[in-house]
Amino acid sequence: MEPAARRAGMNLAGFLASARDFLPILLQGVWITVALTLCALVIATLLGLIWALMRTSGLRWLEWPALAIVNTLRGIPIIVQLFYIYFVLPEFGVDLSAFQAGVIGLGVAYSAYMGEVFRSGMLAVDPGAVEAADSLGLSRFRVMTRVILPQATRIVLPPYGNMLIMMLKDSSQASVITVAEISTQSRLIASSTFKNQEVFTLAALLYLALSVPLIVLVGRLEKRFGRG
Repeated sequence: MEPAARRAGMNLAGFLASARDFLPILLQGVWITVALTLCALVIATLLGLIWALMRTSGLRWLEWPALAIVNTLRGIPIIVQLFYIYFVLPEFGVDLSAFQAGVIGLGVAYSAYMGEVFRSGMLAVDPGAVEAADSLGLSRFRVMTRVILPQATRIVLPPYGNMLIMMLKDSSQASVITVAEISTQSRLIASSTFKNQEVFTLAALLYLALSVPLIVLVGRLEKRFGRG
């Protein structure tokens, strides 16, 4: 037992030493991961709201294009969309940095899922409230902004938070186009030091450190708004 305990102690000491050396580099990846996720979240939210409004407009000339866009985005893997934006668009004169392509690719891909979240929230609003607003003679715009959207916001908060967590984890896919987030930094360090166990353990812990607070927040939102 003593040699095993000694080896465990040596392994822990080695891991801590590696953590001290590698964390400053990995933390640079953390900031890029956070920035990538937040910027993509803005795009996904705005586009998702547009798709949801189009699909609930009651106008076929808006519903069908939105449905086609959402299904297309959901049917193409995120990694393929990233490749297309980063490697194909420059052939049409659209040159983007790796970070810009990652933000746009992740944001556009997730806008389809955000759109479905928003649409389900709008459809879950009490029809009686909408009918009451219509009976008052409110325009469609006012019904949407004063009745449907405020109530739908409370409904979609928990799934919106879950989408944010998924987006944070899927930001690692931007490593395929050389965005220097956590996964890219981890791979570079591991390839140069051959300390795969230490490096990728640190990467997993950093993703956990970013995700766990969001998971806790989403859990509280579900308890507060889920019943309603």
